[in-house]
Amino acid sequence: VLEHMIADESLDGVHLYFPDPWHKKKHHKRRLVQDEWVKKLCYKLKSGSYIHMATDWQEYAQQMLAILSKQNSLENSATSRGGSSSVEDGYSVRPDYRPVTKFENRGLQLGHGVWDVIFRKR
Repeated sequence: VLEHMIADESLDGVHLYFPDPWHKKKHHKRRLVQDEWVKKLCYKLKSGSYIHMATDWQEYAQQMLAILSKQNSLENSATSRGGSSSVEDGYSVRPDYRPVTKFENRGLQLGHGVWDVIFRKR
């Protein structure tokens, strides 16, 4: 669908919230966020558009951040998690527009983390 049904430079934004992290190392190849998929996605994004991903699996968040950072056409739009103007980890605070799910809320109450990754297309 991404390659054949969506025109190049037609998307204003893409939201990918809590994709399956495929925890086992032997299954990592099944993860949606891979170099080739992100490269194809970038062709579909308009200039100035964004990709917003969120996960509750830290290792997957690190992979998302690394893969998106490799794309020359994307820049990290991280916003501070602690109120300061510098962002060291590359992650954003949850924007108000992203809803908190029942599952996510329960995890947050148990002290589990959630990582938001937001990049803009140049």
